[in-house]
Amino acid sequence: MPYKTLMVHLDAGQPNAGVLAVTAALAERYSASVIGIAACEPVQIGYAEGDFSGALAVAERQVVDDELKTVAAEFHACEAIRGRVLDWRSIPTLEPIAHIVAVEARCADLLITGAVTEALDSTRHADTGELVIHAGRPVLIVPAHATTADFATVMLAWADTRECRRAVVDALPLLMNADRVVLAGVGSDLSGIRARIEDVRDWLGRHGIDADVIVEHALAGDAAALAKIADDNTVDLIVAGAYGHNRLAEWAFGGVTRSLLMGNARCVLLSH
Repeated sequence: MPYKTLMVHLDAGQPNAGVLAVTAALAERYSASVIGIAACEPVQIGYAEGDFSGALAVAERQVVDDELKTVAAEFHACEAIRGRVLDWRSIPTLEPIAHIVAVEARCADLLITGAVTEALDSTRHADTGELVIHAGRPVLIVPAHATTADFATVMLAWADTRECRRAVVDALPLLMNADRVVLAGVGSDLSGIRARIEDVRDWLGRHGIDADVIVEHALAGDAAALAKIADDNTVDLIVAGAYGHNRLAEWAFGGVTRSLLMGNARCVLLSH
């Protein structure tokens, strides 16, 4: 099933050119409608004696409103998506942003957000781990430098889990449009891994998708081994299942790090 509605989450107070460019390219490819969303929390300030004046509360709310207006203007100024805009949602909130965006994703097939960096303010950017786990939708994570969604080579980082099986289904529209699909697995039981991945390859074949199988000996969930496969095959997009607790270090494969899933090299699609 193609993606018919995309939801793009924009950061207040940050440039969003990359995530908008990827959203526009996917919207064009799938003739999809686009819903934009930004949420913003008041800046948390400590007070010496616990005082919180009404005037300060009004000032903080004005800062939130101004930042949401700025990011809304950035969304509406993006000519590449202008003809496909379905809705824009600006949400001031006291709740974690990830929870707000996850709930709003009920009306989308795919949620698109920017990659996390340590410097991003948690009052403006959704915690990506929380977002992936709570959204109930596949989440496409876009590095800041991205300019297009030309995912010519897509790699499925395979682990035999429910989350990974969900991810490959969620990624079918992207896999169908790829020039090359790579099914990658690492571990010590090479014959067992290969047999399971070949099942997936055969299933994809029945959807008209040809895939190459790459299995390498490494510790299960070895991020460096998977990153090397991605680099060696000039992968544009990694698809993976996100499982475990809602902490980045416990995502896909239990040990794949943020440097693989959320680094600056490529986009990542995660499903939980």
